[in-house]
Amino acid sequence: MTFEEVPIQKPTERAQCAGKALEEVLETAKDNESLTVGVYESAKVMNLDPDSVAFCVLAMDEQFQCDIALQIHFTLIQSFCFDNDISIVRVSDMQRLADIVGDKAEELEDAHCVLITNPADGSWEDPALEKLHLFCEESRRLNDWLPEISLPER
Repeated sequence: MTFEEVPIQKPTERAQCAGKALEEVLETAKDNESLTVGVYESAKVMNLDPDSVAFCVLAMDEQFQCDIALQIHFTLIQSFCFDNDISIVRVSDMQRLADIVGDKAEELEDAHCVLITNPADGSWEDPALEKLHLFCEESRRLNDWLPEISLPER
């Protein structure tokens, strides 16, 4: 394949494809009980078993942009992910993320951080997760170390 034959995606197309893949991965991880939701819960998992973390999602809404404590937590989580080669993305719609990862019966108050973990037997492989890892890798090559993904609307 020559360079001319390689399909080139625009950044918005890449982000849309990544958004669909992220939604798919989150739903699969939820079904496999491989999600950790919440800043403090995520920090515990990262501290106890960082090798079990496959992917990290940080969510921010306008309402929390001035929350200094949350910004500090995000900085620490990002640093940990970079140091441990964990792919990480940001989404701007925390409510949409909470709708995907939450249980209909309960309301999630802290969906600012969501970790996708590997099951203990290591049997879970997901092509959509591979797409997300590739998206993050491509973004890093473009000096976008914390790419933003838009989750598809329902």
